[in-house]
Amino acid sequence: MPEILNYPFSQFTFNTIKTKLTRGVEARKVLSRKFQCVLTEDQRKAVVKNGKDSLDICRVVNGMWQTSGGWGKIDRDSATNAMLRYADAGLTTFDMADIYGPAEDLYGIFINRVRRERPPEFLENIKGLTKWVPPPVKMTSSYVRQCIDVSRKRMDVASLDMLQFHWWDYSNPGYLDALKHLTDLKEEGKIKTVALTNFDTERLQIILENEIPVVSNQVQHSIVDMRPQQKMAELCQLTGVKLITYGTVMGGLLSEKFLDTNLAIPFAGPPLNTPSLQKYKRVVDAWGGWSLFQVLLQTLKTVASKHGVSIPTVAVKYVLDQPAVAGSMIGVRLGLSEHIKESNAVFSLVLDEEDVSNIQEVSRRGKDLLRIIGDCGDEYRRA
Repeated sequence: MPEILNYPFSQFTFNTIKTKLTRGVEARKVLSRKFQCVLTEDQRKAVVKNGKDSLDICRVVNGMWQTSGGWGKIDRDSATNAMLRYADAGLTTFDMADIYGPAEDLYGIFINRVRRERPPEFLENIKGLTKWVPPPVKMTSSYVRQCIDVSRKRMDVASLDMLQFHWWDYSNPGYLDALKHLTDLKEEGKIKTVALTNFDTERLQIILENEIPVVSNQVQHSIVDMRPQQKMAELCQLTGVKLITYGTVMGGLLSEKFLDTNLAIPFAGPPLNTPSLQKYKRVVDAWGGWSLFQVLLQTLKTVASKHGVSIPTVAVKYVLDQPAVAGSMIGVRLGLSEHIKESNAVFSLVLDEEDVSNIQEVSRRGKDLLRIIGDCGDEYRRA
């Protein structure tokens, strides 16, 4: 996906959304629908609801973008063995996409192993969230059905737990046709819940006014990139739609590995040798640069040491504590590296007021990425 970090801020204001939401028949229909995010007592799972649609997910989600190439060669058997280890450790939700190389195929192999090697009650806890990222062509019922059937076949499931829909070009209103066809497939039982990925606040509002029952929106969100807590969060508060976040540890930049490094000096720091590290380094540059990012890492390290955890654990917990967030992604390099212990540490970590205040103080010193990049997902759409 192309990365654009320098363009004018959208003139669309949230007041327009709020006015629409609080007036008129369509608004009343949107606000009367039952959207909920119910947390389990141990904070490990969230049950995301929209009317009769319901899905429980682990709040720390295993992100599978890293299987698509650029992070190292993925061995099929090693990858599925790793997926079983994550699931056995209680990290039971996996996120993928039709465009993430072999991700859906790996999930299909994994889920069949779960069916053979684990009890039925274990299988019930496994959730596979996938994305559909089509070109902005005419969205006919047959085309949508054909594409979804491909994912169902690759993942070897009768019904997709969650289908998260992405759309490249808002000048083409075909996204509404696609979502209506996806809703039909949900009613047929081929999809359990319909959701979005990288939709902005304005289009989310339009989708809800068209009575399309989406349960969540997956967006980029980290301590550096707090855009979802601006326009998007207020709409989520009004409607109950929840956020699933990615980029929460910024491809690994938010870690001890990059603490006390100077990337301005050649070979002085760890290489930015993956697509995610390169992507989020551009976000750091737009936010405030490497020197300010070092201040943030030092602050996070102080908090992490206080609680006996790692910097990534603090970074994920901080985002999970935002009211609109149901789950946060941590990318998994299946068979190459593992961070099960760090991921599970998120659930027992409690950030106190001093921790939050110190993190916010540094975060707010950076530039407003809403003005630099635009609303959620705009980095993929505007030149």
